[in-house]
Amino acid sequence: MIIVSDMCTYLENKLLDHVLRNVPYTSPTTVYVALLTADPTEAGDTTNEVSSGGYVRQSVAFDAIADGVTQNTYDIEFPQATADWGTITHALLMDAQTGGNPLFHKSLNTAKTITIDDIFKIPLSNLTVQLD
Repeated sequence: MIIVSDMCTYLENKLLDHVLRNVPYTSPTTVYVALLTADPTEAGDTTNEVSSGGYVRQSVAFDAIADGVTQNTYDIEFPQATADWGTITHALLMDAQTGGNPLFHKSLNTAKTITIDDIFKIPLSNLTVQLD
């Protein structure tokens, strides 16, 4: 299970502008999960995002928010690795399949080494986003 509660600076600034200064913010139509081999920090740095071996960010949908918590509504399955991806330590929610802006980040409960032919999967309801 991945419980994401760390908001990236980009989203913090957008939400503060929207709520406190009436500056419009348009939420992304699709949110994507990025996998990283190091902490992206609050800046949402994608320098250590997996970038080869058949890797591509995967879209995610979330259920209705209840008490500040939401979870993924289906299994998030990445393509079978065609090369080693390294040890996945963090997940980053992004607003685009490539490039884009970071929204939330968090370390995995357990790091996972992905080697050739492995598949990285986040089961239904195992990606939780909450605000505290």
